[in-house]
Parts: sequence; structure tokens; C-alpha cells
Amino acid sequence: QVQVVESGGGLVQAGGSLTLSCVYSKRTFSNSAMGWFRQAPGKEREFVAHITWNGEWKSYADSVKGRFNISKDRAKNTLYLQMNSLKPEDAAVYYCNRNPPHQDYWGQGTQVTVSS
Repeated sequence: QVQVVESGGGLVQAGGSLTLSCVYSKRTFSNSAMGWFRQAPGKEREFVAHITWNGEWKSYADSVKGRFNISKDRAKNTLYLQMNSLKPEDAAVYYCNRNPPHQDYWGQGTQVTVSS
């Protein structure tokens, strides 16, 4: 059963912006903290951003703090990641999941490519 579907990735120039979306299963995630994660080629998947179930508290990896914003629309069962001032090192496949993540809930991810 599909739990999350990520979208919104693409190719962007350094300094540009993208907004990622994650439509999630209401039954599975409605009362869960959620997060965005990313994995670059040859690297481990890493944490990017966290949001509580009600959206009232957020936290970010130091590498994206001040540039990325996580939000959610509970009425639409959708999680967002607004990414600004993108850098080549932000290029990766981006995933959403509960936080801490559940191994069975990873989606296919969405690819972000940043050209320098």
C-alpha cells in the first residue's frame, strides 16, 4: 500500500527555488511528526527537516537552515518543502516519511538537480 507520493523535483540553477510536495496517507500519518530526507549518490540518506503533527514546531539540518521551509496542509494530507537559494550540494533524491522514519513508508522520492 502506497503511503507517500513525493513530487516537485526537477532541474534548477544554483540560487534558484523549488517546492516539493508529499501527499501522505491520512490513516498512517495523521498524528505523526513527519520529515523530509535526502540521499545523494554514494551517500547515506540524511535528515533535512522535521515538523510536528500539528505543524507548530519545525527543525532543520544545519546545512539547510535559513534556506528551506517545511510546512503541511492537514486538510490536503500534504507535506511541503520550500527550498530557496539552492546549492549544488543540495542535489539529491528527496523523500518524506514519519520522523523518526519507518522503513516500510519510504516512497519513490523526487529528484532534485542543481546546476552550478
